[in-house]
This record gives sequence, structure tokens and C-alpha cells, in this order.
Amino acid sequence: MCGLTGFIDFKNNSHESNLADMTLSLASRGPDGQGVSFRQLDGYQIGLGHRRLSVIDLSSMASQPMVYDGLHVVFNGEIYNYNKIRARLVSLGHQFNTHSDTEVILHAWREWGEDCIRQWRGMFAIVLFDDKTNELICIRDRAGTKPFFYYFNNDLFLFGSELKSILKHPGFEKVMDPNVVASYLIYGYVSWPHCIYQRTNKLSPGHILRLDLRSKQITTKAYWNVYDYYDKPKLSVSLYEAIEETERILSESFQYRTVADVPIGVFLSGGYDSTCVTALLQKESTARLKTFTIGSIDNKLDEAPFAKQIAALLGTDHTEYYCSAKEVMDIIPDLPYYYDEPFADSSAIPTILVSRMARKQVTVALSADAGDEIFAGYNRYDYVSRYSQRITKIPRHIRATLSYAMDRISSASIPFFNRSHNFHGRYHKFKNILRDPSPGELLKNLTQVFTEHEIAQLFNEPIQGLQTAHHTGNFASGYDDISYMMAVDYQTYMVDDILQKVDRATMSVGLEGREPFLDQHIIEWAAQLPTEYKYYHNQKKYILRQIVHKYIPERMMDRPKMGFAIPIENWLSGELKPLVEAFINEEKLNEHRLFNTAVVLQILKKFYSGNKEKHLQVWYLLMFQMWYAQWMKSN
Repeated sequence: MCGLTGFIDFKNNSHESNLADMTLSLASRGPDGQGVSFRQLDGYQIGLGHRRLSVIDLSSMASQPMVYDGLHVVFNGEIYNYNKIRARLVSLGHQFNTHSDTEVILHAWREWGEDCIRQWRGMFAIVLFDDKTNELICIRDRAGTKPFFYYFNNDLFLFGSELKSILKHPGFEKVMDPNVVASYLIYGYVSWPHCIYQRTNKLSPGHILRLDLRSKQITTKAYWNVYDYYDKPKLSVSLYEAIEETERILSESFQYRTVADVPIGVFLSGGYDSTCVTALLQKESTARLKTFTIGSIDNKLDEAPFAKQIAALLGTDHTEYYCSAKEVMDIIPDLPYYYDEPFADSSAIPTILVSRMARKQVTVALSADAGDEIFAGYNRYDYVSRYSQRITKIPRHIRATLSYAMDRISSASIPFFNRSHNFHGRYHKFKNILRDPSPGELLKNLTQVFTEHEIAQLFNEPIQGLQTAHHTGNFASGYDDISYMMAVDYQTYMVDDILQKVDRATMSVGLEGREPFLDQHIIEWAAQLPTEYKYYHNQKKYILRQIVHKYIPERMMDRPKMGFAIPIENWLSGELKPLVEAFINEEKLNEHRLFNTAVVLQILKKFYSGNKEKHLQVWYLLMFQMWYAQWMKSN
């Protein structure tokens, strides 16, 4: 795992010192070394920068930027099956100087061109510069595990693993996009291909970007799309056959994630996903797998004791750590630096803590994200299964009449219920679902924190909605609702929330985070399985549960999903209240004048007056205000 950055400057205004500064800003992603290549060519300057975290082939020969036959590369990630690809290349006459996957990328591209991507199993953000074709090629992995930002304006093309590297170039024009701010407040993250800054983008997952240095033209295209597999006919296999084949594919994919020349471990929460990863890896290993768990400060939501029991049963070398409330809160002021776009997922805090703990013993840690998106694990899949069809059966004119009436009856005027937790938000969302009970509308109402109506009231200027993967039109007609929601989550929440969270948290301490569930063979297989194998008689992740129960007794796993809980709701009105008051006030809001100050202060007033369902809106606003102070005011 590493960090990459660089530029193409068609006006020749850049300097090698600019490249060095950009690269140095990514030092935590690659603590083992820095490499830069700055060249003045005919009509432009090119800079390639790389920070290295040595994981495969620890020798200096594997350092980057690396060059082969006029092809230059900087690369963040891993190609796990590189040895098989290397063997094919050797049979075709290629000779290698290292044992690195980076060198395999260069030779594979020279041998097969873009077709070589189909062979890669891994996570990657790759930049290739080809002296022969005068072209810059940027590639992002299928699932979007590795980040890739780019900026093109005024004949300057900048790119980087994190925005902080791009901001270091003096030619970058830092202009915030209000429409993106609005989208962030709706979801809690910035959705690809958009970025918080104007003229800046994220390369979409499964896409390749080409910059022709003669014409200065950029083209992007998809080389892989998850919807292609959901749109295929369902496989005709029995449940028993599906369980056996799923376990085989999982085992193979998980094993690939153990390829390393450094110590590795697993984040073990005690839930089904991390238990599955741990069990399947430990059964294939004679050595005790290192597992890591962070204990919650809230005993009611603490899975650490369950994780400890599972680790003991599987025989892993287990480490657990119970952090204090102070340790958790001390991280909050640093969040805007690590997540250099506005980001509101508070579970970033325990992810940073467990990464710090693991880094003391290992260089690579396997996480277990994406099990929910692939095997139907979220509660919202319950809702669409249980309620959407019921609401759809209500005649349209009756639904229209009910929603019309709810428009005219304020939730605050309804006795007794108006004092219930989250009643007002649920009232408004139910009204929207009555109008449109489609899975897309249900998903939107279950995931949005600020509604579009609230956004219109919040901002001083009109906001334009962004086209994102939340508004997909790629599905074949008549597809089942749960598959629709899983595919959208795979392309949205998983990419821009979950994977960004883990990438920044692990990289903040120079730890390589790997995602075993994100091998393309897993999703390509699971997407074609009958939906009832994943969601069976109101039981989420059914097929995954059956696999885990082979190794862990069902009675040990049969408990509500908890996770590591951060009591943000309580802290915002207690220990964090001074932080809220320091960043959300009239003076701070007037620095950017994006928001209607009266509306923001009214949100705060309602929250502090006991309307606790406003706590996420307060948290989202706080994270934005802190980000603004970190990146728009001080840089």
C-alpha cells in the first residue's frame, strides 16, 4: 500500500520542489521511502511521485516510480495474483529484475495493453505514462477500494491518492462547490465522480482515464460494472451447491489477500463477516492468525467479549484493547486532516483506534467490509422486503390522499407521538414513501440525513442536485428490490463511506488495509445467486451464516448486530458541546455564507431543547465546519 501523486503541466510552470512537497504530504501512506521523477519534455512537464509502504519485495529494486521499455508507473495497492501473471509473461519471454507486482503491471501492459486489467485480482490506483504513445493512463480498481483524485484546469493536470497532495501544487485553484456540500449533507460523504472542489473529480470505480498529451483531451470509460452481473439470469443451483461454491470462492479470494512479505492480521469484530474471514483463513494456516478487536466504551454495545470467544475457539493470536472516552474524543479534532473532504461517519474513530493498535504488530490488516452489500446484511433490506410491497398494494389514489393530508398536518401537532424519538423524521419519510414506494425512494429515505426540502431551506443560494450512482438507471426492468438496493449500496455507500473510512484510517498509521470480500469473483458469483439464498425468510446474509456455522456454533453468533458504538448523540450535548459552539456560530458561518444562519441555529436550538433526532444533522454540520477551518481557512 502506498500513496501516489503527480502532474502534467502544459504551461511548464512547475518545479521539482512542487512534486517533492506533493509527495511528502502523503508520508503516512508510505513511511518506507519516497520516490520522484520530474522531467521536462517537449511541450510539457511531467512529475510522478510515490510514497512506499513495503509489503511485497522489500528491496530497493521495487521502489517507484518504476520504468520498463519507455513505460513509467506509480501504483497504490496490490495485484494479489501477480505471480500467476508473471509466470505467463515469463513463458512469453519476459525477464524480471524484481519480485514485485509493480514490475508485473509494466510488463503486462506492454504485452497485452488494456486487456491485462481483466487478469488483475486486487485493489489498485495506477498511473502509467507511456513515452511511445505520449499518453497518461489512470486506472482505478473495480470496487473503488483505492482512492484516486484528479484536477484539470488551465492546462494543468494534477492527481493524487488524497486531496492534500493536490492542494500542495501552487497551480491548484481551491474553489468549493456548494452543490457538492449539499450532497455531502444529505449522505455524509461526497459521492464519486464529484469532489468538494470545483474542476476536481474522483475517478469512478472500474474506470480507466486516458490523457492524450498531444491533444490535451481526456477520455474515460468503464472496463467493469457491477450491474452487468446483477442483470444476468439467476443461476440454477441448489442451496447446498450455492453454499459449497460460495465457500470455495471465499476461501480462494481470502487466501489471495494473505500474499505479503510482512506480518498480517485481521480486524475481528465478532460479527458474521469478520468471523467468516478469520475462520476460513485460520483453517488453512498452521500458524496462529493475529486478530485485533477494539472494545466499546458502552458495555451495552460492546462486541469485544464475543470476538474474544470466537478467537479462542478458532485458535487465533488475539489482541483486544478497551479505549477510554478521552482517547476517542482526542481523535475528533484530527478527523478533517485525515479525511480531507467533508466526511461524517463517526465509525472512522474506532477504525483509526484499531488501526493504531494493529500497526504495532503487523503491516497488513484484513478488514471484512462489503459482506452486507454483497449478501444482504443491512436492516434496510428488511424494510424493503417487509414494507415496500405492502405499501405498493395500497391503491395509488389512497396513498396520494394520505400523503396530501400529511402535508397539511404537522408532525408537531400530533399528540403523544410528537414526543417520541425520531418521530418527526419518520413521519416525513413515510409521507415520501406513500407518494413513491419504489426501492429507490425507500433507500433514499432510509439513508438521507438532510432531506432535499431541508437542503433548500438551509442554503442561501439555489442548489442543483448532482448526478451520482444513487440515481442509477442501469438496471434491467423488473429486477427484484433487494438486488437493486444491494447494487446501489455497492456503488455508493460502500465506495465513498466504508472504503474511504478504512483507507484513510489505516493509511494514517502506515497500515495496509485489505478487503477480502471485494475480490471480483465474489460479487460476480453472488450477484447471480437467487436473492432468497441471501435473504431467506426475513433472515439477512443467510448463505454467509450457513458457512460461518460450520466453524462457529450458531448459539455463539445468534445475537443482534452491534458494532463499536460512539455515543455522538450524548457527547454533542455534553463533552463535545464546546466544540460545537466553537465551530457552529454566526461568526464561523459568515466565513463562507453558504447556509442560512437562522436555520442552522434553529437546528442547534431544537437539538439542545431535547429533539435528539437532530443529532446527526448537528454532527454533519460540525464535520463540515471543522473541514472548512482545516482546508479552506488555514491552507
